[in-house]
Amino acid sequence: MKQVKGWWFGTTDRKLLNSDGRKIVIGKTHKVKGEIVPCEHGLHLSKKIIDALQYAPGPVIYKVVGSGVIVPHGNPVDKYVCSERTYIAGGIDLTDTLRLFARKCALDVIHLWDAPEIVVRYLKTGDESIRDAARAAARAAAWNAARAAARAAVWAAAWDVARDAARASAWAEQNKRLVSMVSRLI
Repeated sequence: MKQVKGWWFGTTDRKLLNSDGRKIVIGKTHKVKGEIVPCEHGLHLSKKIIDALQYAPGPVIYKVVGSGVIVPHGNPVDKYVCSERTYIAGGIDLTDTLRLFARKCALDVIHLWDAPEIVVRYLKTGDESIRDAARAAARAAAWNAARAAARAAVWAAAWDVARDAARASAWAEQNKRLVSMVSRLI
C-alpha cells in the first residue's frame, strides 16, 4: 500500500475539524469515505513542517502517515490529501515554539524597515507584557508605510499620466507641423 509520511497541525481540543469531532489519538488511523478532493474532502498532511504550518488551524503538531487514496496538491506540491491518516507521534502544543520561531523570522528581516523600539524589544525578548503594545506599534508603522507607498504610487501614476499627456501633446504638435510642411509641398 502506498503511503506518504508527513506533518499535520491540529487544534488544542485534539479533535478532527469540519464538524467531524473524532478524537485524535497517537496510533489511531482515521478514515474518510467519498471522493478525496484537496481543500474540500479528505485528511491532509505535508511532507515538510513549514508547509504544514501554512495550513495550520492550531498549534498542535502530529507526525502522520497518509494512505489509501492519496492526492498531491499545489504547484509545487506542498500538501497531500488522503482517505486515511495515522497519527504516529506528536500531539504537542507548539504555541511557545511557534511564537519564538515567528519572532526569530521577524528579526531576520528587521533591518529592512525602521521598526519601533518596542517592536524590536518584543521580538528579542518575547516579553508578553509588551506584546499588545508591540503589535499596535507594528500595525501603526505598517499602516503609515502603506499610506506612504500608496501616496508615492499615486504621485508616480500622476507623473506618468502628465508625462504621457505631454508626450501626446508634443507628438500631436509635431504631427501638425509635419502635416503643415507636407501640405505646402503638395
